[in-house]
Amino acid sequence: MGSEVIIMPAILGVIFGIYYLYISSRNKERLALIEKGGDASIFFNSKKSLTPTWKVLVLNFAVLMMGIGLGIFIGHMMHHTFGLKEEVAFPGTIFFIGGLSLFTGFFLTKKLVEKE
Repeated sequence: MGSEVIIMPAILGVIFGIYYLYISSRNKERLALIEKGGDASIFFNSKKSLTPTWKVLVLNFAVLMMGIGLGIFIGHMMHHTFGLKEEVAFPGTIFFIGGLSLFTGFFLTKKLVEKE
Protein backbone atom coordinates (compact mmCIF):
# COMPACT_ATOMS: atom_id res chain seq x y z
CA MET A 1 0.00 0.00 0.00
CA GLY A 2 2.82 2.40 0.83
CA SER A 3 4.67 1.99 -2.46
CA GLU A 4 1.91 3.69 -4.46
CA VAL A 5 2.24 6.79 -2.30
CA ILE A 6 6.00 6.94 -2.67
CA ILE A 7 6.33 6.39 -6.44
CA MET A 8 4.94 9.72 -7.74
CA PRO A 9 6.93 11.97 -5.35
CA ALA A 10 10.05 9.94 -6.16
CA ILE A 11 9.56 10.37 -9.91
CA LEU A 12 8.86 14.09 -9.54
CA GLY A 13 11.88 14.44 -7.25
CA VAL A 14 14.16 12.80 -9.81
CA ILE A 15 12.85 15.05 -12.60
CA PHE A 16 13.31 18.14 -10.43
CA GLY A 17 16.82 17.01 -9.42
CA ILE A 18 17.92 16.52 -13.02
CA TYR A 19 16.52 19.92 -14.01
CA TYR A 20 18.18 21.60 -11.03
CA LEU A 21 21.56 20.05 -11.80
CA TYR A 22 21.27 21.10 -15.44
CA ILE A 23 20.47 24.73 -14.55
CA SER A 24 23.06 25.02 -11.78
CA SER A 25 25.90 23.49 -13.83
CA ARG A 26 25.08 25.74 -16.78
CA ASN A 27 25.15 28.77 -14.49
CA LYS A 28 28.52 27.72 -13.01
CA GLU A 29 30.02 27.29 -16.48
CA ARG A 30 28.91 30.74 -17.52
CA LEU A 31 30.18 32.36 -14.33
CA ALA A 32 33.57 30.66 -14.76
CA LEU A 33 33.76 31.93 -18.34
CA ILE A 34 32.92 35.47 -17.25
CA GLU A 35 35.55 35.35 -14.47
CA LYS A 36 38.23 34.37 -16.99
CA GLY A 37 37.17 37.18 -19.32
CA GLY A 38 35.81 34.93 -22.05
CA ASP A 39 33.21 35.86 -24.61
CA ALA A 40 29.71 34.76 -23.62
CA SER A 41 28.49 34.76 -27.22
CA ILE A 42 29.30 31.04 -27.49
CA PHE A 43 26.14 30.30 -25.50
CA PHE A 44 23.90 31.90 -28.09
CA ASN A 45 23.22 30.21 -31.40
CA SER A 46 23.90 32.69 -34.17
CA LYS A 47 22.70 30.28 -36.84
CA LYS A 48 18.93 30.01 -36.65
CA SER A 49 17.23 26.88 -37.90
CA LEU A 50 15.05 27.73 -40.87
CA THR A 51 13.03 24.53 -40.72
CA PRO A 52 10.34 24.58 -38.03
CA THR A 53 10.50 21.73 -35.55
CA TRP A 54 6.87 20.78 -36.12
CA LYS A 55 7.57 20.03 -39.80
CA VAL A 56 10.38 17.64 -38.88
CA LEU A 57 8.24 15.91 -36.24
CA VAL A 58 5.23 15.54 -38.54
CA LEU A 59 7.40 14.20 -41.36
CA ASN A 60 9.13 11.61 -39.17
CA PHE A 61 5.88 10.60 -37.45
CA ALA A 62 4.09 10.17 -40.79
CA VAL A 63 6.89 8.07 -42.26
CA LEU A 64 7.02 5.95 -39.08
CA MET A 65 3.26 5.32 -39.13
CA MET A 66 3.41 4.31 -42.81
CA GLY A 67 6.28 1.97 -41.96
CA ILE A 68 4.35 0.37 -39.10
CA GLY A 69 1.33 -0.12 -41.35
CA LEU A 70 3.51 -1.66 -44.04
CA GLY A 71 5.13 -3.89 -41.42
CA ILE A 72 1.73 -5.17 -40.27
CA PHE A 73 0.71 -5.83 -43.86
CA ILE A 74 3.93 -7.70 -44.69
CA GLY A 75 3.74 -9.62 -41.40
CA HIS A 76 0.20 -10.71 -42.25
CA MET A 77 1.30 -11.82 -45.72
CA MET A 78 4.25 -13.76 -44.28
CA HIS A 79 1.97 -15.45 -41.77
CA HIS A 80 -0.52 -16.63 -44.38
CA THR A 81 1.82 -17.24 -47.32
CA PHE A 82 4.83 -18.85 -45.66
CA GLY A 83 3.09 -20.25 -42.58
CA LEU A 84 5.33 -18.25 -40.25
CA LYS A 85 4.08 -17.98 -36.68
CA GLU A 86 2.24 -14.78 -35.81
CA GLU A 87 4.47 -14.26 -32.76
CA VAL A 88 7.48 -14.05 -35.07
CA ALA A 89 6.08 -12.49 -38.24
CA PHE A 90 4.32 -9.45 -36.82
CA PRO A 91 6.87 -8.03 -34.34
CA GLY A 92 9.79 -8.81 -36.65
CA THR A 93 8.40 -7.05 -39.67
CA ILE A 94 6.91 -4.16 -37.69
CA PHE A 95 10.23 -3.35 -36.03
CA PHE A 96 12.27 -3.91 -39.18
CA ILE A 97 10.08 -1.81 -41.48
CA GLY A 98 9.56 0.78 -38.71
CA GLY A 99 13.34 1.12 -38.38
CA LEU A 100 13.74 1.44 -42.12
CA SER A 101 11.06 4.13 -42.15
CA LEU A 102 12.85 6.10 -39.42
CA PHE A 103 16.05 5.81 -41.43
CA THR A 104 14.18 7.09 -44.49
CA GLY A 105 12.65 9.89 -42.42
CA PHE A 106 16.13 10.95 -41.33
CA PHE A 107 17.22 11.41 -44.94
CA LEU A 108 13.98 13.19 -45.86
CA THR A 109 14.47 15.56 -42.94
CA LYS A 110 18.05 16.14 -44.01
CA LYS A 111 16.86 17.06 -47.50
CA LEU A 112 14.19 19.35 -46.04
CA VAL A 113 16.72 21.20 -43.89
CA GLU A 114 19.18 21.57 -46.78
CA LYS A 115 16.43 22.83 -49.10
CA GLU A 116 15.33 25.59 -46.72
